[in-house]
Amino acid sequence: MTTPPAPSHGATIRIEGLSHRYRSRSAGRGGLVLDNINLDMVGGDRVALLGRSGCGKSTLLQIVAGLLHPTAGAVRINGTEVKRPSPRWNLMFQKPLLLPWLTVAGNVELGLRFAGRRKEAPARVSKLLDLVGMPDFARARVTELSGGQQQRVALARSLATDPDVLLLDEPFSALDPVTRGNLRGEVRAIVERLGITLLMVTHDVDDALQIASRVMVMSPHPGRIAADIALPNLADYDTAALHYAETRQTLLDQLEAGHEGGAAAANRVIDLSSSPEGMRHVPALH
Repeated sequence: MTTPPAPSHGATIRIEGLSHRYRSRSAGRGGLVLDNINLDMVGGDRVALLGRSGCGKSTLLQIVAGLLHPTAGAVRINGTEVKRPSPRWNLMFQKPLLLPWLTVAGNVELGLRFAGRRKEAPARVSKLLDLVGMPDFARARVTELSGGQQQRVALARSLATDPDVLLLDEPFSALDPVTRGNLRGEVRAIVERLGITLLMVTHDVDDALQIASRVMVMSPHPGRIAADIALPNLADYDTAALHYAETRQTLLDQLEAGHEGGAAAANRVIDLSSSPEGMRHVPALH
């Protein structure tokens, strides 16, 4: 086994007073999609943006990635305002978006090519494929891979430039339950090992529970932060265990409340991180 890439120190992320309005009025309320989003993340944080479809989660992630410019407010990564994409913060989409005419190694090294680091590719690709559990697939065609294997290749490509921030946009949604569960654990282990700051979009409660240390529940029309929930470490819990089930139900309650409550449910702070016993004492919103 080769030596994994050196640990990153992760980046801080600050989202300040961020709102976004599309030109089209089809989004409702004059096209307002996001309204006054504020979020602080320290280096190495793992935060999930949890909400139903239409609450602006993916739009917010694209703004953090520098693919969209907000109507108001700003995103700062390590104190620098985000105005364009950067190899220091990489976005991994729902679909792998691999190039079928390239080998696995060719797809992984794409980020290095664009960053002007092509000479590093042979050594880095080998380390990254080892890191994502595919050391023997460098010469394989991506069309020969399963969906889970293609997502591992996409993850390796996202890690190729040593990013400080990894942005995930529902990367497990098209996978079967077993593959999805395995990849959750692998992604969490990798970002913890490398010290990367992780911001993930999902509408799946189990994605959030098994990867994130904090969950930001979003309400729709327009998108707002309805609840900021610090999670206990559930990495070693069986998903059938009582502590897991209680935490899961709390997230479901807050997700439902955020969907129904709109602005009235905004900015609720819940700390479940100190002890699993504390889960029993968190009142749900109805």
